[in-house]
Amino acid sequence: MPVAQRRLLILDDDPGVGQTIELVARTAGLETRFTSSPGQFFEWLDQWQPDHIAIDLVMPDMDGVEVLARLAQRSCRARIIVTSGVDGRVLDAAGRSASERGLDIVGVLPKPFMPSTLRRMFAPDVPSSGSPGGVALAASAGAVPHASPGVAKRFLVTPADIREGLAHDQFYAQYQPKISCTDGTLVGFEALMRWNHPVHGLVPPDLFIGCAENSGLIDTLTQKMFDLSFAWFGRHFGQSSIRLSINISARSHLDDGFIDNISQRCSQCGLAPGQLIFELTETSAMEDPVASLDLLTRMRMKGMHLSIDDLGTGFSSLLQLVRLPFSELKVDKSFVITAASSTESRQVVQAIVGLGRSLGIQSTAEGVEDAETLRFLRDIGCNFAQGFHIARPLAAEAAAQWSGGVPA
Repeated sequence: MPVAQRRLLILDDDPGVGQTIELVARTAGLETRFTSSPGQFFEWLDQWQPDHIAIDLVMPDMDGVEVLARLAQRSCRARIIVTSGVDGRVLDAAGRSASERGLDIVGVLPKPFMPSTLRRMFAPDVPSSGSPGGVALAASAGAVPHASPGVAKRFLVTPADIREGLAHDQFYAQYQPKISCTDGTLVGFEALMRWNHPVHGLVPPDLFIGCAENSGLIDTLTQKMFDLSFAWFGRHFGQSSIRLSINISARSHLDDGFIDNISQRCSQCGLAPGQLIFELTETSAMEDPVASLDLLTRMRMKGMHLSIDDLGTGFSSLLQLVRLPFSELKVDKSFVITAASSTESRQVVQAIVGLGRSLGIQSTAEGVEDAETLRFLRDIGCNFAQGFHIARPLAAEAAAQWSGGVPA
Protein backbone atom coordinates (compact mmCIF):
# COMPACT_ATOMS: atom_id res chain seq x y z
CA MET A 1 0.00 0.00 0.00
CA PRO A 2 1.46 3.45 -0.87
CA VAL A 3 2.63 5.45 2.11
CA ALA A 4 0.05 8.20 1.49
CA GLN A 5 -2.77 5.70 1.92
CA ARG A 6 -1.55 4.04 5.11
CA ARG A 7 -3.98 4.51 7.98
CA LEU A 8 -3.54 4.26 11.74
CA LEU A 9 -6.46 3.80 14.16
CA ILE A 10 -5.63 4.50 17.82
CA LEU A 11 -7.56 3.26 20.88
CA ASP A 12 -6.31 4.84 24.13
CA ASP A 13 -8.06 6.34 27.15
CA ASP A 14 -5.35 9.00 27.55
CA PRO A 15 -5.88 11.86 25.03
CA GLY A 16 -2.31 13.06 25.58
CA VAL A 17 -0.86 9.69 24.62
CA GLY A 18 -3.26 9.36 21.70
CA GLN A 19 -2.25 12.76 20.33
CA THR A 20 1.45 11.91 20.72
CA ILE A 21 0.98 8.69 18.73
CA GLU A 22 -0.95 10.64 16.09
CA LEU A 23 1.84 13.19 15.75
CA VAL A 24 4.54 10.54 15.38
CA ALA A 25 2.43 8.58 12.88
CA ARG A 26 1.72 11.63 10.74
CA THR A 27 5.41 12.45 10.49
CA ALA A 28 5.83 8.87 9.22
CA GLY A 29 3.23 9.52 6.50
CA LEU A 30 0.16 7.85 8.00
CA GLU A 31 -3.38 9.17 8.15
CA THR A 32 -4.65 8.87 11.73
CA ARG A 33 -7.81 8.61 13.81
CA PHE A 34 -7.91 8.54 17.59
CA THR A 35 -10.69 7.44 19.95
CA SER A 36 -11.06 6.39 23.56
CA SER A 37 -14.35 4.59 22.86
CA PRO A 38 -14.27 0.88 21.97
CA GLY A 39 -17.60 1.28 20.22
CA GLN A 40 -16.27 4.09 18.03
CA PHE A 41 -13.09 2.08 17.48
CA PHE A 42 -14.93 -0.91 16.00
CA GLU A 43 -17.19 1.34 13.94
CA TRP A 44 -14.17 3.06 12.39
CA LEU A 45 -12.46 -0.29 12.00
CA ASP A 46 -15.25 -1.44 9.69
CA GLN A 47 -15.77 1.86 7.86
CA TRP A 48 -12.23 3.20 7.56
CA GLN A 49 -10.33 -0.11 7.33
CA PRO A 50 -6.97 0.94 8.82
CA ASP A 51 -3.85 -1.04 8.03
CA HIS A 52 -2.21 -0.05 11.36
CA ILE A 53 -3.74 -0.14 14.86
CA ALA A 54 -2.38 1.06 18.22
CA ILE A 55 -4.16 -0.31 21.30
CA ASP A 56 -3.75 0.51 24.99
CA LEU A 57 -4.16 -2.54 27.23
CA VAL A 58 -5.73 -0.73 30.20
CA MET A 59 -9.11 0.76 29.25
CA PRO A 60 -12.06 1.54 31.53
CA ASP A 61 -14.90 0.14 29.40
CA MET A 62 -13.25 -2.74 27.54
CA ASP A 63 -9.67 -3.77 28.23
CA GLY A 64 -7.20 -4.15 25.42
CA VAL A 65 -7.00 -7.92 25.77
CA GLU A 66 -10.72 -8.18 25.01
CA VAL A 67 -10.32 -5.79 22.08
CA LEU A 68 -7.50 -7.95 20.70
CA ALA A 69 -9.63 -11.07 21.10
CA ARG A 70 -12.42 -9.45 19.09
CA LEU A 71 -9.95 -8.41 16.41
CA ALA A 72 -8.79 -12.03 16.17
CA GLN A 73 -12.39 -13.21 15.82
CA ARG A 74 -12.77 -10.79 12.92
CA SER A 75 -9.54 -12.13 11.32
CA CYS A 76 -8.14 -8.59 11.43
CA ARG A 77 -5.07 -8.22 9.18
CA ALA A 78 -3.93 -4.78 10.35
CA ARG A 79 -0.44 -4.37 11.81
CA ILE A 80 -0.93 -3.90 15.55
CA ILE A 81 1.09 -2.07 18.20
CA VAL A 82 0.20 -2.88 21.82
CA THR A 83 0.95 -0.16 24.38
CA SER A 84 0.51 0.13 28.15
CA GLY A 85 2.03 1.20 31.42
CA VAL A 86 1.59 -2.25 32.96
CA ASP A 87 4.48 -4.48 33.97
CA GLY A 88 6.66 -5.50 31.05
CA ARG A 89 6.00 -9.22 31.54
CA VAL A 90 2.25 -8.58 31.40
CA LEU A 91 2.67 -6.48 28.28
CA ASP A 92 4.80 -9.15 26.60
CA ALA A 93 2.28 -11.82 27.56
CA ALA A 94 -0.55 -9.80 26.01
CA GLY A 95 1.42 -9.38 22.81
CA ARG A 96 2.28 -13.08 22.72
CA SER A 97 -1.36 -14.04 23.27
CA ALA A 98 -2.48 -11.76 20.45
CA SER A 99 0.15 -13.21 18.10
CA GLU A 100 -0.93 -16.75 18.91
CA ARG A 101 -4.49 -15.74 18.01
CA GLY A 102 -3.20 -14.96 14.53
CA LEU A 103 -2.90 -11.18 14.83
CA ASP A 104 0.00 -9.34 13.20
CA ILE A 105 1.74 -7.77 16.19
CA VAL A 106 4.42 -5.32 15.07
CA GLY A 107 5.56 -4.49 18.59
CA VAL A 108 4.78 -4.12 22.26
CA LEU A 109 5.53 -0.66 23.61
CA PRO A 110 5.72 0.14 27.34
CA LYS A 111 4.78 3.66 28.45
CA PRO A 112 6.43 6.10 28.55
CA PHE A 113 8.02 5.47 25.16
CA MET A 114 10.46 7.28 22.91
CA PRO A 115 8.91 8.73 19.71
CA SER A 116 11.83 7.27 17.75
CA THR A 117 10.95 3.75 18.95
CA LEU A 118 7.35 4.19 17.90
CA ARG A 119 8.37 5.69 14.55
CA ARG A 120 10.40 2.59 13.70
CA MET A 121 7.28 0.49 14.11
CA PHE A 122 5.57 2.46 11.35
CA ALA A 123 8.27 1.66 8.82
CA PRO A 124 6.73 -0.23 5.86
CA ASP A 125 9.23 -3.07 6.15
CA VAL A 126 9.27 -3.44 9.94
CA PRO A 127 9.34 -7.17 10.81
CA SER A 128 6.65 -8.71 12.97
CA SER A 129 6.64 -11.94 14.92
CA GLY A 130 4.63 -14.04 17.30
CA SER A 131 7.33 -14.04 19.95
CA PRO A 132 7.51 -10.79 21.92
CA GLY A 133 10.90 -9.85 23.23
CA GLY A 134 11.13 -6.49 25.04
CA VAL A 135 10.08 -3.29 23.33
CA ALA A 136 9.95 -4.59 19.80
CA LEU A 137 8.92 -8.08 18.76
CA ALA A 138 11.78 -10.23 17.56
CA ALA A 139 11.53 -13.81 16.29
CA SER A 140 13.32 -16.50 18.26
CA ALA A 141 16.44 -17.59 16.45
CA GLY A 142 15.50 -20.02 13.73
CA ALA A 143 11.86 -20.13 14.82
CA VAL A 144 10.39 -18.64 11.66
CA PRO A 145 11.82 -19.36 8.21
CA HIS A 146 12.68 -16.35 6.09
CA ALA A 147 9.99 -15.64 3.53
CA SER A 148 11.07 -16.30 -0.02
CA PRO A 149 10.31 -13.77 -2.77
CA GLY A 150 7.35 -15.92 -3.77
CA VAL A 151 5.63 -15.69 -0.37
CA ALA A 152 2.50 -13.52 -0.16
CA LYS A 153 2.83 -10.76 2.44
CA ARG A 154 -0.35 -8.68 2.76
CA PHE A 155 -2.96 -10.68 0.86
CA LEU A 156 -6.39 -10.12 2.40
CA VAL A 157 -7.98 -13.53 1.82
CA THR A 158 -11.71 -13.78 1.12
CA PRO A 159 -13.96 -16.87 1.05
CA ALA A 160 -14.22 -16.45 -2.72
CA ASP A 161 -10.42 -16.70 -2.99
CA ILE A 162 -10.43 -19.97 -1.05
CA ARG A 163 -13.25 -21.41 -3.17
CA GLU A 164 -11.38 -20.50 -6.35
CA GLY A 165 -8.18 -21.97 -4.95
CA LEU A 166 -9.94 -25.23 -4.16
CA ALA A 167 -11.59 -25.33 -7.57
CA HIS A 168 -8.26 -24.85 -9.36
CA ASP A 169 -6.13 -27.18 -7.21
CA GLN A 170 -4.00 -24.37 -5.79
CA PHE A 171 -3.83 -26.07 -2.39
CA TYR A 172 -1.26 -28.78 -1.72
CA ALA A 173 0.28 -30.60 1.25
CA GLN A 174 3.74 -30.61 2.74
CA TYR A 175 4.92 -33.14 5.30
CA GLN A 176 7.20 -32.54 8.30
CA PRO A 177 9.03 -35.61 9.60
CA LYS A 178 8.72 -36.70 13.22
CA ILE A 179 11.44 -38.84 14.78
CA SER A 180 12.07 -40.93 17.86
CA CYS A 181 14.08 -38.96 20.40
CA THR A 182 15.79 -42.19 21.45
CA ASP A 183 17.43 -43.23 18.20
CA GLY A 184 16.44 -40.66 15.56
CA THR A 185 14.40 -43.08 13.47
CA LEU A 186 11.43 -41.85 11.45
CA VAL A 187 8.11 -42.46 13.21
CA GLY A 188 5.72 -40.25 11.28
CA PHE A 189 4.83 -37.07 9.40
CA GLU A 190 2.64 -34.10 10.14
CA ALA A 191 0.59 -33.02 7.12
CA LEU A 192 0.50 -29.25 6.59
CA MET A 193 -1.76 -27.42 4.13
CA ARG A 194 -0.12 -24.97 1.73
CA TRP A 195 -1.57 -22.58 -0.88
CA ASN A 196 0.25 -21.44 -4.01
CA HIS A 197 -1.80 -18.51 -5.32
CA PRO A 198 -1.24 -17.67 -9.03
CA VAL A 199 -0.95 -13.93 -8.26
CA HIS A 200 0.10 -13.64 -4.61
CA GLY A 201 2.44 -16.60 -4.44
CA LEU A 202 2.70 -18.78 -1.34
CA VAL A 203 -0.02 -17.77 1.11
CA PRO A 204 0.87 -18.60 4.75
CA PRO A 205 -1.72 -20.71 6.62
CA ASP A 206 -2.29 -17.96 9.16
CA LEU A 207 -3.69 -15.82 6.34
CA PHE A 208 -6.29 -18.33 5.16
CA ILE A 209 -7.15 -20.72 8.01
CA GLY A 210 -8.99 -18.05 9.99
CA CYS A 211 -10.98 -16.99 6.93
CA ALA A 212 -11.88 -20.63 6.23
CA GLU A 213 -13.02 -21.11 9.83
CA ASN A 214 -15.11 -17.95 9.90
CA SER A 215 -16.74 -18.58 6.52
CA GLY A 216 -17.68 -22.22 7.05
CA LEU A 217 -15.11 -23.49 4.55
CA ILE A 218 -12.86 -25.22 7.06
CA ASP A 219 -14.56 -28.61 6.58
CA THR A 220 -14.07 -28.37 2.81
CA LEU A 221 -10.43 -27.48 3.34
CA THR A 222 -10.02 -30.40 5.77
CA GLN A 223 -11.51 -32.81 3.25
CA LYS A 224 -9.08 -31.48 0.66
CA MET A 225 -6.24 -32.25 3.06
CA PHE A 226 -7.62 -35.77 3.44
CA ASP A 227 -7.73 -36.15 -0.35
CA LEU A 228 -4.10 -35.12 -0.68
CA SER A 229 -2.49 -36.75 2.33
CA PHE A 230 -4.31 -40.07 2.58
CA ALA A 231 -3.55 -41.06 -1.00
CA TRP A 232 0.12 -40.02 -0.67
CA PHE A 233 0.55 -41.73 2.68
CA GLY A 234 -1.16 -44.94 1.61
CA ARG A 235 1.00 -45.13 -1.52
CA HIS A 236 4.28 -44.81 0.38
CA PHE A 237 3.63 -45.97 3.95
CA GLY A 238 0.44 -48.03 3.93
CA GLN A 239 0.26 -50.79 6.55
CA SER A 240 3.57 -49.72 8.12
CA SER A 241 4.47 -48.47 11.58
CA ILE A 242 4.80 -44.88 10.28
CA ARG A 243 1.96 -42.56 11.32
CA LEU A 244 0.35 -39.51 9.71
CA SER A 245 -0.72 -36.55 11.86
CA ILE A 246 -3.43 -34.15 10.67
CA ASN A 247 -4.64 -31.02 12.44
CA ILE A 248 -8.36 -30.66 13.08
CA SER A 249 -9.75 -27.15 13.56
CA ALA A 250 -11.87 -26.22 16.54
CA ARG A 251 -14.46 -25.12 13.98
CA SER A 252 -14.57 -28.47 12.19
CA HIS A 253 -17.86 -30.31 12.25
CA LEU A 254 -17.05 -33.56 14.02
CA ASP A 255 -19.76 -36.21 14.14
CA ASP A 256 -20.36 -39.87 13.36
CA GLY A 257 -20.26 -39.09 9.63
CA PHE A 258 -16.75 -37.72 10.07
CA ILE A 259 -15.60 -41.00 11.62
CA ASP A 260 -17.28 -43.07 8.91
CA ASN A 261 -15.61 -40.90 6.27
CA ILE A 262 -12.18 -41.54 7.79
CA SER A 263 -12.80 -45.27 8.03
CA GLN A 264 -13.87 -45.43 4.39
CA ARG A 265 -10.83 -43.48 3.26
CA CYS A 266 -8.54 -45.84 5.19
CA SER A 267 -9.99 -48.82 3.36
CA GLN A 268 -9.66 -47.13 -0.03
CA CYS A 269 -6.04 -46.02 0.54
CA GLY A 270 -4.75 -49.16 2.23
CA LEU A 271 -4.23 -47.55 5.62
CA ALA A 272 -4.78 -48.96 9.07
CA PRO A 273 -6.78 -46.58 11.32
CA GLY A 274 -3.96 -46.89 13.85
CA GLN A 275 -1.64 -45.08 11.43
CA LEU A 276 -3.62 -41.85 11.81
CA ILE A 277 -3.20 -39.21 14.50
CA PHE A 278 -5.69 -36.35 14.69
CA GLU A 279 -4.34 -33.29 16.47
CA LEU A 280 -6.96 -31.24 18.30
CA THR A 281 -6.58 -28.13 20.40
CA GLU A 282 -8.29 -28.07 23.76
CA THR A 283 -10.84 -25.65 22.25
CA SER A 284 -11.97 -28.41 19.91
CA ALA A 285 -12.90 -30.55 22.87
CA MET A 286 -14.51 -27.75 24.88
CA GLU A 287 -17.30 -26.78 22.47
CA ASP A 288 -19.52 -29.61 23.73
CA PRO A 289 -17.63 -31.65 26.34
CA VAL A 290 -20.13 -34.51 26.50
CA ALA A 291 -20.44 -34.92 22.74
CA SER A 292 -16.66 -34.63 22.39
CA LEU A 293 -16.10 -37.40 24.89
CA ASP A 294 -18.45 -39.73 23.01
CA LEU A 295 -17.03 -38.90 19.59
CA LEU A 296 -13.37 -39.08 20.54
CA THR A 297 -13.95 -42.34 22.40
CA ARG A 298 -15.44 -43.81 19.21
CA MET A 299 -12.42 -42.69 17.23
CA ARG A 300 -10.08 -44.37 19.70
CA MET A 301 -12.18 -47.53 19.66
CA LYS A 302 -11.67 -47.70 15.88
CA GLY A 303 -7.92 -47.54 16.46
CA MET A 304 -7.30 -43.88 15.52
CA HIS A 305 -4.96 -41.87 17.70
CA LEU A 306 -5.72 -38.49 19.24
CA SER A 307 -3.22 -35.80 20.13
CA ILE A 308 -3.87 -32.72 22.25
CA ASP A 309 -2.00 -29.92 20.50
CA ASP A 310 -0.05 -27.02 22.02
CA LEU A 311 -0.21 -28.39 25.54
CA GLY A 312 0.71 -25.77 28.09
CA THR A 313 -0.91 -22.78 26.35
CA GLY A 314 -4.48 -23.15 27.62
CA PHE A 315 -5.94 -23.03 31.08
CA SER A 316 -8.03 -26.18 30.73
CA SER A 317 -5.43 -28.39 29.03
CA LEU A 318 -4.82 -30.50 32.12
CA LEU A 319 -8.53 -31.14 32.59
CA GLN A 320 -8.91 -32.17 28.95
CA LEU A 321 -5.84 -34.38 29.06
CA VAL A 322 -7.26 -36.36 31.99
CA ARG A 323 -10.89 -36.39 30.85
CA LEU A 324 -10.56 -37.26 27.17
CA PRO A 325 -8.95 -40.36 25.58
CA PHE A 326 -5.83 -38.75 24.12
CA SER A 327 -2.95 -41.04 23.21
CA GLU A 328 -0.41 -38.28 22.52
CA LEU A 329 0.36 -34.80 23.79
CA LYS A 330 2.32 -32.15 21.89
CA VAL A 331 4.47 -29.76 23.86
CA ASP A 332 3.92 -26.29 22.48
CA LYS A 333 6.84 -25.05 20.38
CA SER A 334 7.00 -21.74 22.26
CA PHE A 335 8.50 -23.68 25.19
CA VAL A 336 10.63 -26.02 23.09
CA ILE A 337 12.21 -23.28 20.96
CA THR A 338 13.46 -21.48 24.07
CA ALA A 339 14.45 -24.59 26.04
CA ALA A 340 18.14 -24.18 25.24
CA SER A 341 18.24 -20.66 26.70
CA SER A 342 15.50 -20.62 29.33
CA THR A 343 15.48 -22.56 32.60
CA GLU A 344 11.75 -21.87 32.96
CA SER A 345 11.02 -23.34 29.52
CA ARG A 346 13.03 -26.47 30.30
CA GLN A 347 11.13 -26.92 33.55
CA VAL A 348 7.78 -26.58 31.75
CA VAL A 349 8.77 -29.06 29.04
CA GLN A 350 10.05 -31.56 31.60
CA ALA A 351 6.87 -31.23 33.66
CA ILE A 352 4.62 -31.81 30.64
CA VAL A 353 6.62 -34.83 29.45
CA GLY A 354 6.57 -36.24 32.97
CA LEU A 355 2.81 -35.72 33.20
CA GLY A 356 2.30 -37.57 29.94
CA ARG A 357 4.45 -40.45 31.12
CA SER A 358 2.51 -40.74 34.38
CA LEU A 359 -0.75 -40.93 32.40
CA GLY A 360 0.61 -43.42 29.87
CA ILE A 361 0.50 -40.84 27.05
CA GLN A 362 3.32 -40.42 24.53
CA SER A 363 4.82 -36.97 24.13
CA THR A 364 5.95 -35.06 21.03
CA ALA A 365 7.97 -31.84 21.15
CA GLU A 366 7.57 -29.53 18.17
CA GLY A 367 9.88 -26.65 17.36
CA VAL A 368 13.22 -28.45 17.88
CA GLU A 369 15.74 -25.95 16.51
CA ASP A 370 19.11 -27.33 17.61
CA ALA A 371 21.04 -30.40 18.75
CA GLU A 372 21.16 -29.22 22.36
CA THR A 373 17.36 -29.19 22.59
CA LEU A 374 17.11 -32.63 21.01
CA ARG A 375 19.59 -34.02 23.54
CA PHE A 376 17.62 -32.41 26.37
CA LEU A 377 14.40 -34.03 25.14
CA ARG A 378 16.13 -37.39 24.93
CA ASP A 379 17.46 -37.01 28.47
CA ILE A 380 14.04 -36.22 29.99
CA GLY A 381 12.34 -39.13 28.21
CA CYS A 382 10.33 -37.29 25.55
CA ASN A 383 9.19 -39.83 22.97
CA PHE A 384 9.16 -37.91 19.68
CA ALA A 385 10.38 -34.66 18.17
CA GLN A 386 9.93 -32.49 15.08
CA GLY A 387 11.36 -29.16 14.01
CA PHE A 388 13.78 -27.44 11.64
CA HIS A 389 16.81 -29.15 13.23
CA ILE A 390 15.30 -32.44 12.09
CA ALA A 391 13.68 -31.36 8.84
CA ARG A 392 11.60 -28.53 7.48
CA PRO A 393 8.22 -29.37 5.90
CA LEU A 394 8.91 -31.27 2.69
CA ALA A 395 7.16 -31.64 -0.65
CA ALA A 396 5.36 -34.94 -1.12
CA GLU A 397 8.02 -36.84 -3.04
CA ALA A 398 10.90 -35.46 -0.97
CA ALA A 399 9.08 -36.53 2.19
CA ALA A 400 8.54 -40.02 0.78
CA GLN A 401 12.31 -40.34 0.27
CA TRP A 402 13.27 -38.86 3.65
CA SER A 403 14.73 -41.50 5.93
CA GLY A 404 16.54 -39.62 8.65
CA GLY A 405 20.05 -38.34 8.75
CA VAL A 406 19.22 -36.27 11.82
CA PRO A 407 22.16 -34.33 13.31
CA ALA A 408 23.31 -35.64 16.69
